[in-house]
Amino acid sequence: MTHLEFSAGGIVMKWEEKSPEVLLIKDSYGRWTWPKGKIDKGESSKDAAIREIAEEVGLRDIELIDKTGEIQYFYRLKGKLIFKTVYIYLFKLKSNENLKILYEEIQDGKWFTPREAIRKVEYKGAKAILKKAIEKFLE
Repeated sequence: MTHLEFSAGGIVMKWEEKSPEVLLIKDSYGRWTWPKGKIDKGESSKDAAIREIAEEVGLRDIELIDKTGEIQYFYRLKGKLIFKTVYIYLFKLKSNENLKILYEEIQDGKWFTPREAIRKVEYKGAKAILKKAIEKFLE
């Protein structure tokens, strides 16, 4: 039997002088990605993405730009097959708020140029979603 799991995450971007920057976190597995986590009962995917960004990196002054897409995959945990859907949103940081990394959950968080960010992300499907988000941000 396959178990279903739903998560949400947010790609946060900002303008640093005249250049765009992308926020990436280094997750507990040591991989660069964007803030994300499980959707709580009764919570919308967008609200879960906003909550996860606030929890993991302390950013609260963000504005939703668009839903960027979703990634679906299977994985095994303790012998159970899990089908996971992750909803991804694009946000703009509206102020010069500083990162407040929650080191109990993640290893690091940093701003990168779009080119560096695309090189850094490793998860399957992440590069394509990130490219789409960057293009949308630059429109």
